Formats: sequence, C-alpha cells, structure tokens
Amino acid sequence: MCGIIGYIGPKDVVPVLIEGLRRLEYRGYDSAGVAVVHDGEVELRRSAGKLSRLEDVITLNPLSGEYGVGHTRWATHGRPTEENAHPHRDCTGKIVVVHNGIIENYLDLKHQLQEQGHRFVTETDTEIVAHLVEREMKDDGLENAVRRALMLMRGLFALVLISADDPDKIVTVRNGPPIVLGLGDNEFFVASDIPAILSHTRDVVFLGDEEMAIVTATGVSFTDFFGRPVSKATQRVLWDPIMAEKAGYKHFMLKEIFEQPTAARETILGRVSQDSGRVFLEEMKITDAELRGIERLNILACGTSWHAALIGKYLIERLAQLPVEVDYGSEYRYRDPIVVPHTLAVVITQSGETADTLAALRQAKRQGARSIAICNVVGSMATRETDGTIYTHAGPEIGVASTKAFTSQLVALYLLGLRLGQVRGVLSTEASKPHIDALLQLPHLLDETLKLAPEIEEIAARFYSRTDFLYIGRGINYPIALEGALKLKEISYIHAEGYPAGEMKHGPIALI
Repeated sequence: MCGIIGYIGPKDVVPVLIEGLRRLEYRGYDSAGVAVVHDGEVELRRSAGKLSRLEDVITLNPLSGEYGVGHTRWATHGRPTEENAHPHRDCTGKIVVVHNGIIENYLDLKHQLQEQGHRFVTETDTEIVAHLVEREMKDDGLENAVRRALMLMRGLFALVLISADDPDKIVTVRNGPPIVLGLGDNEFFVASDIPAILSHTRDVVFLGDEEMAIVTATGVSFTDFFGRPVSKATQRVLWDPIMAEKAGYKHFMLKEIFEQPTAARETILGRVSQDSGRVFLEEMKITDAELRGIERLNILACGTSWHAALIGKYLIERLAQLPVEVDYGSEYRYRDPIVVPHTLAVVITQSGETADTLAALRQAKRQGARSIAICNVVGSMATRETDGTIYTHAGPEIGVASTKAFTSQLVALYLLGLRLGQVRGVLSTEASKPHIDALLQLPHLLDETLKLAPEIEEIAARFYSRTDFLYIGRGINYPIALEGALKLKEISYIHAEGYPAGEMKHGPIALI
C-alpha cells in the first residue's frame, strides 16, 4: 500500500500521474509505477526506489496514453522490488490494477487460479485481483467483472482498475482504505489522498465503504458492490497543498495520532479468527515445533519501542508463561548478556534500521539465539537479519515522535503472546477468544478515545505553564507512564519523568 492516482481527460496522462505520485511522496514508499492505455494496448513502467528512478525509466522508454493509473508502494506482501511494484497485470496483459490494503484470503484464491492455469509473476496479494477480474470478465464489462471478483475477496482494500478491452474507463472500489474522486473540467481523477489532485481541482467526492465509482471521460457514476446506484455529494476542498498532505491536521504527528485506529486495525487484519480463536503469524517463519522449544524471550529495542517491549513482557509472561527479559539495544553489548539455549530474540524497531538495536540483534545471534523482528518497513535490515518478521502495517510514520507505530507494536506483541500461549498449550483457543474479541474492539475504542481531544486540550491549557511533570503507573501501566513522560519531553521540552506508583514514596515524592 501507499499512494494511488488515476486520470482520464484531455491532458497528457503520464505527467499528471507522475505529479500526483510526487504529491503523495510524503506518505513514504519503496517503489513506484504507472500504466496507461494507448491504441488498445496497456503500457507499463515500474521501478524500485525513488520516484526519480521511475522518471529515468520513462525517459529511456517513453510512453503515452489516453488514461492511466499510478502507484507508490509501501510493501506489505513481497519484497520491495521492481517485479512487486504496482501496477499489476493479468495473464493477457490487458487488465491492470493498483491496490492499497490487504487481501486476507489471497493465498487460497491464488491456488485456485493457478489450478485454472493462471500464471503469477510476483509475490504480492494484489496480482490475484487482476487474474480474478480476467476470469470474471468473459463477455462482460469491467465493472461487472470487478463486482463478481469482490464477492470472493476478504480484507480491507482500495482498488483502481483499467482494461484495454473495456476502453476509456477507470473502475475504483473502496472497502476500508480511502479513495477520493476529483471532478475537473472535462477531466476526472482517482486518488488515495487529496494532495494528489489538488493542483487540478478542489471539487471532490469521497467514496464510501463498499462503494464503486465508474469513471469515464464524460462523468462519474457511483454504485454499491451489488450495482445499486448511490447518490454522492460533491465537496469543495479549501486546504492549500501543504495542508492537504497532512489531511487538514496542523502537522504530521497530529495526523498520525488520529491514524492509530487504522494502524491497529491493519496490524490485526488477517491474523485472528473470532470463530476458532486461533492466531496466525506465518510470517514469523518459525515452526510450531520450534516455538514449543523456546524457553526464554529476550526483547531488544530502543526509545519508544523499548517501552512497547516492557509492555510485551507483561503480556507474554501472562499469556504464554514464558520468562521475558527486556534490554535496551544501546546497552546490550556493554554487559555480558547470558543467552541460554532455546532463547528467542525479539527486536522491535519501527524503521528496521535502528543501529543499536541491530547491533544487539547480532550479539544475540552470535550467542545462538533464534530471532524475529517486529517492524514496520518491509525489506529493512532488521527483517533481513532475523528468521522472520511480524509486520505492523502502520504505514509511514513521518513525525519524529512515534505514535501509531507504538500502538501497532503493542498489538503485534499481544498477538505474539497469544500465539506462543496457544502453541505451548498453556492457552486454549477457547480461552483466547475473549482476548481476540478485545483486540478487535481496539480500533473502535481508539476512535472513541480520540473524540476526547477537546477535553484533552482544555487540560493542557490548564497545566502548560508547569515546569515538571511526574507520570505514575502500576503494573502494565508503568511502561505507559514512561512513554507518556518521553512524549512530553520530546514534544514540549518540559521536564517529565515516569515512575512506578509504589515507588513514589522512595524518593520522587520529595520533589513535589
């Protein structure tokens, strides 16, 4: 996932697509691509790395077309390579799709399609969409084929498709991740976010969940997934382009605070079953037998991720009945750590590139530990140097102070605790169900908590002039107190400290 742009209109399509993708660069990405339809054929250009590399590819091998789509990818399934970059095609090369989100049952669908003779060339979940639509499009239009394909797919996703066999049309659907339609002067745009289209039009329509838009050179029509017409209102965007990149928020950190419900939802998605009570973490790439043999966990992290690790200790020791040791990545090498046999080292790093955490990981591996990463960036160093990874799928975090990545790390640690407990036989699937139900409620609860922002602003206004803050917590909330104090220091430059509630009487109370 990350950025989507589509265009149909009188302008040269490729510059419009490239400009739209550039407006979405703030979201972060690891590869990019565009596809256009010209004289009844699809032309496609893709590249790993920065958008400038894609522009170099297009300069060396130009393309033009009447309409097209573009995408910047933040990898969730498959490595960040040119082959895995969007757009993706079907067997005929006539159908093209770009996609944000996750298709939970893509492996089952892929196996079905392979048995029917479809050939896959990427590691992504996105590619199955093009093949599903190819199968369903026999003697029918693109939108009807897409509707039939949607009935087979599970997950949260936004899709934009074009087909050389159903020309002069863009079909887009939303089931979770956002899609916005831009209405210009005899030209129309599809995008994942407003900045991509704001230099062309301020008149937009936001697609709702389980809705489809059919975009042609003469207009846009809207239906639900079953083809029933939907009435949509046009809105006028008053943001300037810079503000649009922040979705109307004053800065990226505030935007990312309000993205926490989505980040938590994406981290849970496809990894739990309410019916069976099971937790699935196949990307760890450690077998159940190997997990059963684990006798100790050593979690290595820095900064906010270290606070997440402390919370993970409470969760895993309770759910899996395994001893857990938590170390600062920056301190681990400067003592003589004892790594007993059957130790699993868990490194937590948003970027996957935190130097101290990576150094600690290498030390633990030298002493015989198996290893996994909890990480947000596919293909990063931490994911390459560990046996497996639990990806947090939080999306790019631009704000220096971590927010949504921290929340997603806690979700990943909770899932790890449940999985270890199940594999070790100390937590039945029946006993897991209340935990899974609670996790699935988390995005809603985060939404409700964020509605308290006005009350929180009032509290901040009362106390902003204080020069010292003490955060206190007990048990699993002690690391939360540490994280709260860290955030206040990072953002406001006000002195703050976190303490266990029971330790206030042993010194800190003297400062009050």
